[in-house]
Amino acid sequence: MKYIEPHGHMVSRTTDDYEKLALSGCEAICEPAFWAGFDRSSADGFYDYFRQLTEYEPKRAAKYGIRHYSWLCINPKEADDPGFAREVMDLIPRFLDCPTVLGIGEIGLNKNTRNELEIFEAHVQLAQDRDLPILIHTPHLEDKLKGTKLILDSLASFSKLDRGKIIIDHVEEHTISHVLDAGYWAGMTLYPESKCSPHRAIDMLEIYGAERLWMNSACDWGHSDPLAVPKCALEMKRRRHTAEDIEQIIYKNPRRFLGQSPKFEA
Repeated sequence: MKYIEPHGHMVSRTTDDYEKLALSGCEAICEPAFWAGFDRSSADGFYDYFRQLTEYEPKRAAKYGIRHYSWLCINPKEADDPGFAREVMDLIPRFLDCPTVLGIGEIGLNKNTRNELEIFEAHVQLAQDRDLPILIHTPHLEDKLKGTKLILDSLASFSKLDRGKIIIDHVEEHTISHVLDAGYWAGMTLYPESKCSPHRAIDMLEIYGAERLWMNSACDWGHSDPLAVPKCALEMKRRRHTAEDIEQIIYKNPRRFLGQSPKFEA
């Protein structure tokens, strides 16, 4: 079995995790820019972080035969200070031509504030100006539906936006139809305790079909599992999904979406 981990925060994982991913059949990892577990005190912290994503993680992954790609942004949690956020955004263009940078992400909303939405829209404009794919974060828990609707309304205000190049991640049962019905891709994030369990993800897959869905582990600094995707594939097998169905959701779908960037190879 081979698969793609389309959303994994590997800067928070050990080299042992890379080895486990390789042994499980992981061909490529895509790492969106994210919150580090603490608020950075200056834009210089993001400069070093972007170097880590574009220079060092690809080398670390390559030692295990895995291709590593990244997305760049200032994450929603640190975007509520527009002045600070724009300082960080000024750094992004100098990294976008790096050979492993696919697009802009994970942008979105955290507490659904006006400031977050302002910076979200600035990121979308940057991606649209450069014809880049976009990866979007939706809030957690009770704010998810409100945040998802705010994101969809905001995206609808952009003219000539290619919805097929946008994936809205962390969907759950109460948001997935809103995303798919609007013509976007949807990402299901598999977490041990929150977001979406493998059983719930497979239920959604069986209800909505696999046309514009992918699964990811996120595997960040919190309670998460870098092997969530192959474990979910095993659960699909137990539920009598065919090998072709499993390959579609864990390999072919992410390859199709990510392949819209000419830099992606898998």
